[in-house]
Amino acid sequence: MQNLAFILIGLGLLVLIGWLAKDFFMADEISVFIRIVVGIIAAAVLMLFGIAIKDRIAQSKKDDFTGVDN
Repeated sequence: MQNLAFILIGLGLLVLIGWLAKDFFMADEISVFIRIVVGIIAAAVLMLFGIAIKDRIAQSKKDDFTGVDN
């Protein structure tokens, strides 16, 4: 049940971020240069986040100390 709550919260955040991003990128008051720069920065942050998650999952699969308590 807790996982379902986390999934719903995550989906809600994604919808909110998408709605805000649509408004930002469609606004005529913001220059095209600023919109392009923000888009590039957002893509770079997402790529770094994805790489970090991938590395963390790969590391946890080969972790020899998963059952050891302190």
